[in-house]
Parts: sequence; structure tokens; C-alpha cells
Amino acid sequence: MELDIQCEEMSPSRWAELLSTMKSCKTIRLDDCNLSSSNCKDLSSIINTNPSLTELKLNNNELGDAGIEYLCKGLLMPSCSLQKLWLQNCNLTSASCETLRSVLSAQPSLTELHVGDNKLGTAGVKVLCQGMMNPNCKLQKLQLEYCELTADIVEALNAALQSKPTLKELSLSNNTLGDTAVKQLCRGLVEASCNLELLHLENCGITSDSCREISTVLSNKSSLLDLSVGDNKIGDSGLALLCQGLMHPNCKIQKLWLWDCDLTSASCKDLSRLISTKETLTEISLIDNNLRDSGMEMLCQALKDPRSKLQELWVRECGLTTACCKAVSSALSVNKNLKVLHIGENKLGDAGVELMCEGLLHPNCNIQSLWLGNCDITAACCASLATVMATKQCLTELDLSYNSLEDEGIRKICEALRNPSCNLQQLILYDIFWSSEVDDELRALEESKPEVKIIS
Repeated sequence: MELDIQCEEMSPSRWAELLSTMKSCKTIRLDDCNLSSSNCKDLSSIINTNPSLTELKLNNNELGDAGIEYLCKGLLMPSCSLQKLWLQNCNLTSASCETLRSVLSAQPSLTELHVGDNKLGTAGVKVLCQGMMNPNCKLQKLQLEYCELTADIVEALNAALQSKPTLKELSLSNNTLGDTAVKQLCRGLVEASCNLELLHLENCGITSDSCREISTVLSNKSSLLDLSVGDNKIGDSGLALLCQGLMHPNCKIQKLWLWDCDLTSASCKDLSRLISTKETLTEISLIDNNLRDSGMEMLCQALKDPRSKLQELWVRECGLTTACCKAVSSALSVNKNLKVLHIGENKLGDAGVELMCEGLLHPNCNIQSLWLGNCDITAACCASLATVMATKQCLTELDLSYNSLEDEGIRKICEALRNPSCNLQQLILYDIFWSSEVDDELRALEESKPEVKIIS
């Protein structure tokens, strides 16, 4: 049984009603429910008396250190079987870390701990690392984003990684680490017996200076499948260094996020080689990099390589125009693996989207999710988009937000949605203006096809 409630104010009567339900739940999710430390007393009792409870999610509640102290009394009980604990943005400080350390040391069932968006600080997370080093700790996932960590945390983290081969996922994004600390962390990762599969270092003050060390991790750790270094000033020179590790035969990377990394079209030669030859790579995000049409054309050439297994390409806000759309269309008509294309916030225009529709309609194209928000398109290309919607049953998600489609364009889209062969499940139309008559048509459409979700 699962209890999943979000964004609900909890009156005493509603809380009492839910408590009786919680006694038999396997999963409890209560994000944004205005919970406080007093609610944690009750939850502690639930943890203690409900051995089937394996996941507890309490993000975005003002629990505070006092609340965690109550919660941990239940977590420390022998009857507790909790595996996943989410406490993101719960107003915790370093004072909570001593209590959580006790849980990590004593509770081998706990495999996931998410404590991001809390002011734990370096001192607090050092205490958590002590708990991780206990032989009883079997933690597999640790999320420490926005925890006000500094470079001083790395020594403790490396010691924990050395002693914890069970750890599979580590997220340190949005902490002020800097190159020196990242280099130290990477040296620890290479030496440690750890088997990390996911490493997230977004917005950590990384430059090209530490990319050689990250590259060494990639070439030495075949376990690493998911690397995110977005929102760092890596630049073309840093990307070239990363690609040395990414192209190594030992590297088995599947998901690579490089958004807002100061990349230009000069990086696209290396990226193209990666996309066309690294058969494990299925997802890459290049959002908010100045790739321009020339860079996109190189990426499209790589997508046409039979060895490319890429399924998701994110190139939103990359300085693209109509000029690259012929290459995009050609790639879509050849590549059978690509399922997700985020190409919004580029000046593609009606002519560009018309060209893309030719590729989308090709029998080889298997796109499921297409994002064209804020692409300078109007009603003029909606007939072609409607044909794609009605023809390609694989297409289940379409984003057309922030475009001047007006009544004429929306009506064409509605006509396609009514077509029995249209399989669209989600249509995203943020910030598009239409008349009340068209609004009525959209509402009627939702009623007649409840499987379609129109988000506006």
C-alpha cells in the first residue's frame, strides 16, 4: 500500500485519519505538507510499529533538528525496515548529523539517504561520513546537494568511499568545492574500492583545470554510468580532456550532462565522435551551450552513424536556427534509436519545423517526446505538426509552449488530437494565448480523451 500526498495542509483531524492508514503502508510520501517536529513523534511510532514501511519521503517540511531527533528514535528500533529516507529542504543543520550518524551506524536496512537543501555544512557531513564508515552501514545512495559544503569535506568523503564499496550514487552538486577539491576527490575515487555508478558535480566551481582528473576516473571506473558536470566553466579545452576518458574502452557511460559548460561548436567534433562510437551512451544534455548551427550539423552527422545508440538529446538554448533543421531532419529519418529531442528555445521558425517534420514522418523515426517551446513558430507550421501527431503513434509527448500559435494553430493541433490514430498523452502549451471558444474546445477534448493531459 502506498500513501502519496503533496502540498496539503494537515489539520489535526486529517493527520489522525492518515496515521491509521500509515500503519500498513509500504511507502509514505508527504512532501510540502507543512509538517513540523510534532508530526515526527507520530511518524517515529509508525516506523517502529510498521515493519513493511520501506520508503519515507518528507521533503520541503519544517521538521528541524528536533523533528529528526524524534524520527531517528523510530529509525534506531530493531523493528525498523526503512530503506529510503528523503529529508530534502527540511530546515536541518549540522546538529541533525550526529543523530543521523547513529542511524547509519546501526541500521543496515537503510540504503538511500537524501538530505540536500539543508545547511548541514562541512562539519555536519564529516559526522555523516563517520557513520558511513561503520561496517553496519550499507548505504547505496547519498544526496548532498546544496548542503553548504566546502573543499574541506573531501578528505572525509574519500575515507568513506574507501570503506564503502556498496555506495553506488553520490551527488555533491551546488556546493563550493572548486578544482583542488574535485581533483582530490577524483584521486580518491580512482584509488578506492568504490563502485560508483552515478556522480553529480553540477555547479561545483569546476573549470578545465580538474577535467584531466575527472577523465582519469572515467577511464578507470567502468562502473560509472551517469556523470553530470553541468553549470561548470569547463569550456572546449576541458571537454576535450573529458572526452579522452569518455572514449576509453573501460568507460561505459550511459548518461552525460554537460549543460551550461561554456562549450562552443569547437567541442562538437569531439562530441560527435563520442555520440557515433560510444555505444553505451544513451543520453546527453548540452543545454545552454553556444553550439550554433555548425555544431548541431556535426552532431546530426554522428546521429546517422549506425553505431550511435543515443536515445535522448537535449540541445535547448544552443543558438540554433532554421539553417540546421535540414540536418536535424536527415538525422531523424535515419536514426531509429532517438526517442527524446529537446530542441526548444532556439530560433527554428516555421520553415525549420516544417523541415523537421519531414524527418519526423519518416518510417525510421521513433521519437516519443519532442520539445519545441519558444522556437519562434506560428500557426503556419501547425498543419505539418498535426500530420506528425496523427501519423506517428510513437509520439506521446509534445511541448509547443511560448509560441504564437493563436486560435488557428491550436485548432489544427486539436484536430490532430481528435484523430483516433493520434497517441499523444501529454501536450504542453504554456503561455499561449487563445480565445474562450478554443479553451472550450480544449476542455471538451480532455473530457472526450481522458488519456490526454493538456498542460497550460
